[in-house]
Formats: sequence, C-alpha cells, structure tokens
Amino acid sequence: MNTATPSVQALLNRVRLRQVALLLEVQALGTLRAAAAQLGMTQPAATVMLRELEAALGVQLFQRQGRGLRPTPAGAAVMAHFSGLRGSMEALARELADLGAGGAGSLAVGSILAPSPTLLTRTVARIKQEQPRLRLSVLTETSDRLLDLLGEGKLDLVIGRMADGHLHAEHQFRVLDSEALSIVVGPQHPLARARRLSIARLVEQPWILQPRESPMREVLEREFRLHGVDTPPNLVETSSILTTLFLIGEAPMVAVVPASLAARYAAMKLLRVLPLQLSHQLDPYGSVVLRGRPLTPAAQRFLALLHGDGEAGAAAQRPQMAL
Repeated sequence: MNTATPSVQALLNRVRLRQVALLLEVQALGTLRAAAAQLGMTQPAATVMLRELEAALGVQLFQRQGRGLRPTPAGAAVMAHFSGLRGSMEALARELADLGAGGAGSLAVGSILAPSPTLLTRTVARIKQEQPRLRLSVLTETSDRLLDLLGEGKLDLVIGRMADGHLHAEHQFRVLDSEALSIVVGPQHPLARARRLSIARLVEQPWILQPRESPMREVLEREFRLHGVDTPPNLVETSSILTTLFLIGEAPMVAVVPASLAARYAAMKLLRVLPLQLSHQLDPYGSVVLRGRPLTPAAQRFLALLHGDGEAGAAAQRPQMAL
C-alpha cells in the first residue's frame, strides 16, 4: 500500500459513498459476501470496490480471519470516522424528509432523568409555544445509550454526560447543572421511617439499579467499594423511572434516583427519601452535540432556550465544520 498520507481534498475526490456503505456493512456483518448481498451487489464487485477504497486511502483495511474479515488498526480508525458519517447522513435524511413533507421542522432530543421535571420540561414548553408545528420527540435514557444514538444520527442533541467510549474531541459539551442523588424506598418499606441507616445494612435489601456502564451505576459501584461491600446480589436493573416507582411501590426495594425527582415524588407521598448521604456524586450534566454536524434551526433554538441564551447565543451553538 502507498504509505503517503492523502490530503483532505484527495480523500474527498477519491472516496465514494458507495464504498463507505460497503465498509460499514462489512463492519456490521463480518463478511464481504454478506455485505455485498445487503447492498445488492456481487461478491467480486464488492472485492473490487474494497480494493479501490484501500488504494484511495493508501492503507490495508482488513485481514482475513477464517471466513470473515478482521479490521487492521487503520481499518478500525477508518470505520470509526465513517460511522460518524453514517450518523450525519441519517440526520440529513430526517431533515430532508421533514422538509419534503412540508413540515415546520423536527427535533429529536435525548435526556437523562435529572432535568426532566425542570430544565427539560420548561424548554420543551417554551419551544412548542414559539413553534407549535415543530415535530418534537424526547427520549429518556442513560447517557451512554443517548450518546450512541446521537452518533447514529437518531438524535439531534443530548442532555447528559460524556460517557466512556465517546471522545470529548468529537463532542461539544456545555455544562447545565449538577445532579444530587437520593436513596429512596416505597412509603410502606420497613425502613421508610428509619432515622439512621448504613450502606452495609441497606445492601442486604433488594435493590433497583441502573444498567452497568451508566454513570449513575458507576457512582454506586464506587460507593459500595468505599463501604467495603459488594454490589447487592438481589437486584433489578432498569433505567426507567416509572418502572422504579412501580417496583418500590409494590415491593420492599431500595433505589437511587435524582434528588430533584425524589423530592417531587416524596411530596406526592409516592416514596420516602432515606436519611443517608452518598459520598460519591455524579459529574455535572450538560448539553451535548456532535462537532462537525450542523444543527437545524430548531436544535439551535432549543439549546438557546435550554441555556438561557439570547438569539446571538442560539447562533453560537452551531458547531463549526472542521475537516
């Protein structure tokens, strides 16, 4: 392979979207035969296309491994960048479909639980008041899953935290607020009115925890280690606040939820906040967008309202294209 590093302009001239599509299918399916079938082409044609792409990039992208293909280090790097391109194309397709249907624009927002009763709901209400015909969808999930969907082009912006496996250099993060955590139980739990508790005592109870790899779960795992106890063996894993509320209402289980949500539901007598402070807390959360992916006017306005910016601030949120 040619070891000379191609320039940006050379890459733009040489690389075709069909080649990118083939590479991503090989990554997803593991074999050139399956990738070719998925794209409706013959395997010999796919082989020629892959060789042309390697020649254009000046690197070998795959090595044979049994009946499949294993990416070289260069291939893994190329696919990581092309995966981001697929997300941009997905976002573009959504925007063009909306414009073609004569819509007033669309916006897909992903958010963690903490800002739901405050920042998120206020911002959604404001933007819908300004733009009644805006097609707005809101997904509540953990930060790691939301960032995956942002990269895939399924979301326009995220309210959450940077998670492991997602590079800060590829994202624009702007702090919104911090998030305190509360340990809660249902109103009828035997420990609901306890005045003094310890983690060591609580770990014997059934727990509801967020899935592994989520920031909140990592905080709790550190808390357990700090107190010299293992992760509770009797647990249910879920990121759904409704499922958590239903479970602690029906069964004597312990859960950890954002303090803002705990206070609201405690006022409605749906749960009790236990008198136990966690030593570890989550990092501040904020808005997250992808660098290099232009934001729609609706996304820019949403960010401006979310951060309390003026019109100039809304325009400033648009990431600059960096090649």
